[in-house]
Amino acid sequence: MAGSGFGKNIRISTFGESHGTALGVVIDGFPSGMELNPEDIQKLLDRRKPGTSEATTQRKEDDLVEILSGVFEGKTTGTPIALLVRNTSQRSSDYSDIANYYRPGHADFCFDAKYGFRDYRGGGRSSGRETVGRVAAGALCKKLLSQMGIEVMAYTRSIGDVEIDYSSFDKDAITRTPTSMPDVKASGRAMELIRKCREEEDSIGGTIECRITGVPAGVGEPVFDKLDALLAQAVVSIGAVKAVEFGDGISVSRYKGSENNDNFIMSGDKVTKKTNHSGGIIGGISDGSDILLRAHIKPTPSIARTQQTINKSGENIDINIHGRHDPVVVPRAVVVVEAMCAIVLLDLMISNMSSRASYITDFYNK
Repeated sequence: MAGSGFGKNIRISTFGESHGTALGVVIDGFPSGMELNPEDIQKLLDRRKPGTSEATTQRKEDDLVEILSGVFEGKTTGTPIALLVRNTSQRSSDYSDIANYYRPGHADFCFDAKYGFRDYRGGGRSSGRETVGRVAAGALCKKLLSQMGIEVMAYTRSIGDVEIDYSSFDKDAITRTPTSMPDVKASGRAMELIRKCREEEDSIGGTIECRITGVPAGVGEPVFDKLDALLAQAVVSIGAVKAVEFGDGISVSRYKGSENNDNFIMSGDKVTKKTNHSGGIIGGISDGSDILLRAHIKPTPSIARTQQTINKSGENIDINIHGRHDPVVVPRAVVVVEAMCAIVLLDLMISNMSSRASYITDFYNK
């Protein structure tokens, strides 16, 4: 299958299916010498794994990572790093009925149209479990970025019509609340909405916000490999994401230039801006401000209420989807957004090391 790889300097390639033996990722091009142990990866995988609260599917997976290659004596070697997570809680019988029909909102029909054949167990490669490999790779990138003072932090901004109150923002609450909201009160209201949707045999969508701090100005390429373009590609490649916006996002279409422009000012000897409508990226290149991105997540398409579709014989039928499914995808997708942003940013920062002749000569003349 084409399209399972991503990146330029750091190339990731994910593999595996929802109900296969295992899933994982091969990371090529990651620099040598960074200390790495399974716990560095596991702490991010634990934020993604199912069965952790009533806001997630009750499929129980430990998602324990195994480092197969690329690490020796606790440090990366510069050779391909292979990471594996075994599936241990498959119930493929839950999906036996869907072999012969197409679920609304799923990629079933599209896979058949493309390949003439599909792994119908849990959606195969189009399942959210594919993101296990992305999160594992992102853990490495996040760790190296943190050593440069760069933090990639994502959280749930909204679920349905329940939004966080920024005056109540609590960073620690992101990993404490079942919704991954940094606002405990908003999380409580969101959980009430999620329970209501579950009772109605329905699901709900939401918005994830990612804030990246500490990025120096000058990262990103000015034409096709713009920082925001690659971030958008990376985030939209996450199955449930339907839209991405930066800074003030779609609201800028209603602004005047005098309202949208960020005025540059000096703060001591540092160039800063009075505002950050651009979300930290201008002309595809970081401007030194916080990078702000939002991803809009669709409702989980697997719902128990009756829906209409067709079977492989072309007949109109009614279906009810059974099995263990998330009533909302958003909380578990937060760390996936975080991981994909970290991968893109580190990749472009490595590219930026060769953007000036002096960077190259200074390195080799040492």
